[in-house]
Amino acid sequence: MSAAAYNPIRGISFKLISVAFFLVMQTCIKAAGPDVPAGQITFFRSTFAIVPIIIYLAWLRSLSSAFYTKNLMGHFKRGFLGIVSMICGFYGLSLLPLPEFIAIGYASPLMAVVFAAVLLGETVRVYRWSAVLIGMTGVFIILWPKLTLLQQGGFAAGEGIGALAVLLGAVLGGLAMVQVRQLVVTEKTATIVLYFSLTGSLLSAFSLPFDWEWLDMKQTILLMTSGIAGGIAQILLTESYRHAEVSTIAPFEYSSILFGIGISYVLFGDIPTVTMLVGTAIVVSAGIFIILREHQLGLARKAARKASTPQG
Repeated sequence: MSAAAYNPIRGISFKLISVAFFLVMQTCIKAAGPDVPAGQITFFRSTFAIVPIIIYLAWLRSLSSAFYTKNLMGHFKRGFLGIVSMICGFYGLSLLPLPEFIAIGYASPLMAVVFAAVLLGETVRVYRWSAVLIGMTGVFIILWPKLTLLQQGGFAAGEGIGALAVLLGAVLGGLAMVQVRQLVVTEKTATIVLYFSLTGSLLSAFSLPFDWEWLDMKQTILLMTSGIAGGIAQILLTESYRHAEVSTIAPFEYSSILFGIGISYVLFGDIPTVTMLVGTAIVVSAGIFIILREHQLGLARKAARKASTPQG
């Protein structure tokens, strides 16, 4: 990152605005109603996200180069994992209050640490393993009341299934993050974002024969808006990392739970439970610890490089 581009306040601002747009996306999907199939939601989310992404790339005059890739299969794998994760998440979102959906989704970066160690051979020491274990304990504190509802049947059981779907989506999202880490070695950010949306549109379109609903005007507008908002959020998120380090930006992801609780209360009348708040506090604390630990390790590696001789 060049000194001219480094501007933490601007980076944090972009991050917070991206969080707001992601919440707009989630709120529109929630407002569209529980009867819209997750595959159909994913199609609208992916397809209409392409619109702001294309406009943004054209404005940067990098649209033609964004299609160039050295790893088409890697993009497909990332897209497949991401889209299945999205379908699971959107299915759960239709059944759960928005804050609980957000909180369970925080398991995704925790799982990314696990998969990075297992699949990429990254060194993960006892501090981060402990944080992952504590964070997942928080996730299960949130999940436990929902799992007990499975025995009751009806709508209550639906919430339990929805919670498990969001957790599965978070696990697959962690795998997708690992795939992105592999892609960034050879691929530009714009290329990764563009191919993800294109792959998502294509794969989710295959769900058309499986009971897509005939949408009314309100639902159509809500789902189109969710896609556009998601695309704008991706652009803002990308821009945030141009102006500040990951360790500076990443903790502000957790502001989404505060916004989510407010939006869910005002629009849907949802009141968070004590169990959900306690579990969320544990997950957020573990996530922030991992981010700070990554920052410390990054500083240590940078200092080691400066102290080494040219011969190593």
